[in-house]
Amino acid sequence: MNIHAITSAEFVISAVRSSQYPSDGLPEVAFAGRSNVGKSSLINCLVQRRKLVRTSRTPGQTQMINFFRINGSFHFVDLPGYGFARVPEKVRAAWRPMVEEYLTTRRALRGIVHILDIRHPPTADDLKLQQWLLARRIPSIPVLTKADKISRNQWEARRKTAAASLGIPAERLIFFSASTGYGREALLDLVSQWLDCADNA
Repeated sequence: MNIHAITSAEFVISAVRSSQYPSDGLPEVAFAGRSNVGKSSLINCLVQRRKLVRTSRTPGQTQMINFFRINGSFHFVDLPGYGFARVPEKVRAAWRPMVEEYLTTRRALRGIVHILDIRHPPTADDLKLQQWLLARRIPSIPVLTKADKISRNQWEARRKTAAASLGIPAERLIFFSASTGYGREALLDLVSQWLDCADNA
């Protein structure tokens, strides 16, 4: 499936339970990361739409699971950010079962783009998510976003540090900048492989 040419991208629905998920059977790729990691900006960059996904300077604003239909043939799914302490405990307590229900029951899900901030080592929450996905054999692509925020000669050192924490080969981590578009084609290549498998299933 060629997804490098995004011809259409539209918001479908915000959901808090499985009964609200789209029922069209299209394959889905979900995006996960801690609050304020640049998840919305990354999705907007991938689809080349400035405001498809609402971005906010206030962490914790995405509190539902948001579905976007891309090219009429698959969904990008924006999951609530995790790990922001100032979000009310009642809200944070509701997020976990909501997201776990989606990840464990959604048959249309093909994989998770796991977004990390290149400027900081993976947090305990980042590691928990990575281990949780591994234990359940949910495919993931780890992405180091905000690469434009640091000097390029620091990239490899940051990637090795993140890889060591996550327990994965460094080359699995993709450098990404929503501001410059760096890494967009590489990430779309990998996402395309998931969607191609869906086509052939």
